[in-house]
Amino acid sequence: MEPVDLLHDWLASSTLRPSTRAEYLREVTSFLTWAAAQDPAVDALRPRLQDIADWSHDLYLAPYLDRRPFNGPDALGYLAAKHPEAARSHDRRITALTQYYDAAHTRALISAPLNLAALRSGVHRPAGAKNRLTPRERAVLLAATGGWGPQRSKYWERDQLVVYLLLEGLRPAQVVRLDVRHLYPQPDGTTEVRSPDDHENTGKKYTLDPLTGAALQRYLEVRPEPSDGTHALLLSRLREQLNHWWPGRLVQEIAATHPLLADRKDPETGEALPPVTADAIAHTGLWDTPRA
Repeated sequence: MEPVDLLHDWLASSTLRPSTRAEYLREVTSFLTWAAAQDPAVDALRPRLQDIADWSHDLYLAPYLDRRPFNGPDALGYLAAKHPEAARSHDRRITALTQYYDAAHTRALISAPLNLAALRSGVHRPAGAKNRLTPRERAVLLAATGGWGPQRSKYWERDQLVVYLLLEGLRPAQVVRLDVRHLYPQPDGTTEVRSPDDHENTGKKYTLDPLTGAALQRYLEVRPEPSDGTHALLLSRLREQLNHWWPGRLVQEIAATHPLLADRKDPETGEALPPVTADAIAHTGLWDTPRA
């Protein structure tokens, strides 16, 4: 199947809203056209991350980067800080491509979904945005997180645990600073954790839901030895404590795999809602009654 045929087949069979289908058609067509025009042409079904970064820079981001190359976290951080609306538009384009390559994987055109997490700005939630998921969105998030396996991420056990910890009510900054010395297995089989406070002391106690507890045990079985002696529970690929912004980027990548999270609308007005954020998940709660 040719890349453009995949695009039309995917959109025709998708559950996306008509306005979103039109937006995704425009964004993915833009990339396919750019890829075909390169010398040599870029294989649109198997692009490098740098190819997508070059497309983003050449067609959209160059005016906002103040002559900076689009080559990593520094450029994304500058974009998010100085031009948040451009950053949000960029992240929506990355979401469109994420779902396009998911469709390619579902149709066995590529061997694995394309992980575009490194290209997301992770721009913060706009002021005034609703800071909680609906029950349906929470159910979809749980399904999307359960499907976030080894085909999505080399560190999928860690990634799943991050989302479940957010749903326990821990804020993103607390999640990345959890300490392995403050995990307390209980006689009834549950696990208690103490969140760090602003002064690196132990703060509020959380008794983990069995779903989160199972994810914790699964992660501890594969957790690598830290490279720098840190006691942080969650480690990066460099075996160091995760950056404070990392849960937000992970959440955006997981949300991009499902239309009901990637294409959020207010159920009453039909107006577009901001993307799912790590902070919104922390305010939602795992079950019907979020923790205060």
